[in-house]
Amino acid sequence: MKAIISVSDKIGVIEFVRELIALGFEIFSTGGTLKVLEDAGISVKSVSSVTQFPEILNGRVKTLHPYIHGGILADKQNKSHLETCEQHGIALFDLVVVNLYPFQSVVKKESCSFEEAIENIDIGGPTMIRAAAKNFKSVAVVVSPDQYKDLLQELKDSKCQLSLRTKQRLAMQAFSKISDYDIAISNYFNAKNDSALLPELIQATLLKEEELRYGENPHQKAAIYSVLNSDKKAQLKQLHGKELSYNNYLDIEAAISIVGDLKLPAAAVIKHSNPCGAAIAEDALSAYKKAYEADPISAFGSIVGFNRNINLKTAEELSKTFIEVIVAPKYDDDALALLRKKSALRLLEVGDMNTLKSELMYRYIGNKFLVQQPDTYLVTEDDLSFITTKAPKKNQINDLLFANTLVKHVKSNAIVIVKDGQTIGVGAGQMSRVDSVEIALKKAGEKAKGAVLASDAFFPFSDSVELAAKYGISAIIQPGGSKRDQESIDACNEHGISMCFTGIRHFKH
Repeated sequence: MKAIISVSDKIGVIEFVRELIALGFEIFSTGGTLKVLEDAGISVKSVSSVTQFPEILNGRVKTLHPYIHGGILADKQNKSHLETCEQHGIALFDLVVVNLYPFQSVVKKESCSFEEAIENIDIGGPTMIRAAAKNFKSVAVVVSPDQYKDLLQELKDSKCQLSLRTKQRLAMQAFSKISDYDIAISNYFNAKNDSALLPELIQATLLKEEELRYGENPHQKAAIYSVLNSDKKAQLKQLHGKELSYNNYLDIEAAISIVGDLKLPAAAVIKHSNPCGAAIAEDALSAYKKAYEADPISAFGSIVGFNRNINLKTAEELSKTFIEVIVAPKYDDDALALLRKKSALRLLEVGDMNTLKSELMYRYIGNKFLVQQPDTYLVTEDDLSFITTKAPKKNQINDLLFANTLVKHVKSNAIVIVKDGQTIGVGAGQMSRVDSVEIALKKAGEKAKGAVLASDAFFPFSDSVELAAKYGISAIIQPGGSKRDQESIDACNEHGISMCFTGIRHFKH
């Protein structure tokens, strides 16, 4: 039996080859792999001894030869193939072990030049892998050190007669590896040659991380997948609790998006992807108390997100109510120990929240994808246009900006009412904007007096302003841009409400 071994990742290869030799394999190798094996005192033959031709072009050409590919591609059940190989003195291979130049990891280095990237595009390796995978009935192909252990065990158990099912599975994994490798190269060239935010070609390989218990509802199946070779590796780590559900993941994303937009210590309490409460304060504990008190009824069974670490006092407060998931940058050891006493509570550590922010957002519709940039625009005081007779005070401007940051994370039509860095009313997802205003104001109740109101889009009529005035709203922030803006401006002036325009709409469908 003959095996050709040429690996970039040398992990475990010495031990693996020793086991193969003990099973009766004759080993052929190239370049760096050959040297590693020889230095370990292993008897191995060079590929050049087969091809009778040296490696050339700085190693670019080593295995691209009929004596190699004939030995890999020959169908051992095909009499004509066997006769041809015998006629030309081509030895048949039984096992091909190849992993590729580390293109993906090399191009992620900031110091990587275009020339270095080119040199790390493997040619001979993918060709051997593809050949062996095509001829899987006759040749087994191995593309990762992770496969060594199981392969050796089956070789030992079967007296080196791998099952067809195993060889077909290895071939499938090999083709997947080549596909992923080619996509990474294609995406690299795309990025170099297409500076558009929305490129002509988008390719991705999705790897299933785990199946979820079910989707949005029990009758729907679901799983979570990760994008292979993404430049950003999300650092979401579960520290405790039962498995996450499909809906949990959606709410976690909403929580992280909100608190990640806020510079001051912040907490967000999420239900059904919307914040039922959010607040900023001088520390995480104070922010959570304010966020919870914004709507304690809705907070039952919620997901809570923080942009600051969780200490023991915050953990003690969190323990007082039923929470599905807590997500934070980090947990103090004593806080983690306390929260772990709740067996069902999921605790997630997010690390750097920026790693969870997508460069593009995708939505699948039929056999097409809608693709857009995420809404990352954060309005500042410099963006504001003060268009009413009465201008907002400094503390009102702070609340207006906070409310406007939150409203872009609420389903449209969206209204958020804020007072002293705390949401006191949220209206989400209504077909009529005035209905969202009414819901938010009813939530706020008496607390609405002196509070500020944010709208994700302009008021096409003055009815929303009239309703806000009845509850005592003191200031409004909205994009502006309606042909009937003057009606809202006049209504604000009539009721002594200050209003500012941002020029930025924040629809979220």
